[in-house]
Amino acid sequence: MATVTFRDESATGRALDEFTLAGLPERFSARELVRLRVREEVARYNSAPAARFQGLVRPVEAEVELNGYRMPAGVRRIDWERQADIAERAFQRNGFLLLVGDRQIDDLSEMIDLTADPVVSFVKLVPLVGG
Repeated sequence: MATVTFRDESATGRALDEFTLAGLPERFSARELVRLRVREEVARYNSAPAARFQGLVRPVEAEVELNGYRMPAGVRRIDWERQADIAERAFQRNGFLLLVGDRQIDDLSEMIDLTADPVVSFVKLVPLVGG
């Protein structure tokens, strides 16, 4: 079994947030890793809903804020599968980079050995304002 650290990084490589999951299979596809990460962050939010969601992709109902998304009043649950589908599409449109160890993953079907590279980094790509 593997222990994996999911880390959000800025485009300059600065760590922004991270969490660790233990007891995972030793091999995962990149798609499964993205979906697992989204499922975990949505489960954490749904267990204790707040005015702010900090995750990989913006929930449909939310507004963008610095380092997160403001959730409107009355929204109590987020659908993790919908969020995971959005994350997959974002990856395919280069909305974020996926790094395993020091290696960039280009294909969601790529298999990853988590015992060799236990740190999975997500780098959100933000367009420049006015550019």
